[in-house]
Amino acid sequence: MNKKETISFYNQGCRLNQSETAILTQSFQEKGYEIVNFEQPAAVVVVNTCTVTENGDNDTRKLVNKITRINPDAKIALVGCQAQILKEKLLKLPNVTWVVGNALKMDLPALIDQYQAEPTVNVSKITREPFTLPIAGIDTTHTRANLKIQDGCDFYCSFCVIPFARGPARSRYLDDIMKETRILTEAGHQEVVLTGINIGTYQDGEYKIEDVINQLETIDKLKRIRISSIEPTTIPDKIVKKMGPDAKLCRHLHVPLQSGSDTILKLMARKYNCEEFSTFINYVANAVPDICIGTDVIVGFPGETDELFEQTRAFMAALPLAYFHVFSYSERQFARSHKLEGKLPKSIIARRSLVLRQLSTQKKNQFMQRFIGKTVSVLVEQKKRGTWGGLTDHYLKVRFESDIDTLKNTLVSVRLTALDHDAILGELV
Repeated sequence: MNKKETISFYNQGCRLNQSETAILTQSFQEKGYEIVNFEQPAAVVVVNTCTVTENGDNDTRKLVNKITRINPDAKIALVGCQAQILKEKLLKLPNVTWVVGNALKMDLPALIDQYQAEPTVNVSKITREPFTLPIAGIDTTHTRANLKIQDGCDFYCSFCVIPFARGPARSRYLDDIMKETRILTEAGHQEVVLTGINIGTYQDGEYKIEDVINQLETIDKLKRIRISSIEPTTIPDKIVKKMGPDAKLCRHLHVPLQSGSDTILKLMARKYNCEEFSTFINYVANAVPDICIGTDVIVGFPGETDELFEQTRAFMAALPLAYFHVFSYSERQFARSHKLEGKLPKSIIARRSLVLRQLSTQKKNQFMQRFIGKTVSVLVEQKKRGTWGGLTDHYLKVRFESDIDTLKNTLVSVRLTALDHDAILGELV
């Protein structure tokens, strides 16, 4: 393929996908491709797919149809999780030329150069070997960089297909993590978000996740380290004790709960019960003042009665949580839960989901209200309609007005004055 060809990228799903898409973008750019916006005509369109829910699968089909309408001559590469487990189905979609699974995703530039004539499937078994990444995922569109430290999972929760799509748990060599982080900070990134599938299980020889954080803290230009979603049973106390107002490690944890009913947690094959989860969350909230704790919850898991759902609602209402991500239960072909009885109608799932989303909004407003009148440090991300926006270390969205045009990607002090939907308004100090 002509190295001057145009290429665009579309990312579905999680932060790990975002990290990998950034790396792929850099890889193609180094090979001479011209990166264009997704809405523009391109010779090649790469879609990094997600298969966590049924909606993810449907979204890919709709997206491919949209691409062919906008850009009928484009060749489409579908890579990642859906490609790993739904390869034959994806190859039947219009204009799809390459289907590449997670094991070979980072080889995409070479595969596109090698296979140009007939549609090809490049999916192989994912091994447990530690890994490196070929290039730094400098993200020119965002101030924060996603830093992949781990992949895969061995937990096999009954609702989840990720172990099939991402393979067994494996970790990135610590030296390679440090190498990329130095490149990211030299490129201007002041915050990295540690990403993976089950990052709390990170292990490179004797090094564990707390050792990764210890090493990252030594990089002078790195001002913030944020942990993405992490399983509650994998968070060492050493990490909790590192958090504080003057620490590089952000006061923010996203800890998936999935259900507030022990009955459902057991059916889900989760590795804790409600008492253990509650004890941990309350400990963290007391140990780290002003910490933002978020969670995930699945609504409508098979067998979830009205009584069991009410247990979940009451349990989440009582916990010091700042927000929830609410997911409707989705049938997955490889997940064990699809064999369970007691499937619920979508109407009931939708009604229950609304209840938890409303509770999440109340919790979020209560959490944000605590900061009114305080002065916080904000990493400025962008300016929209004359208003700057950014994030605090405890994951608060802050907006403020300023005539200064050089604030992007700087840390500034802002005094918070009022709530504004999902953000807090403030004044530059």
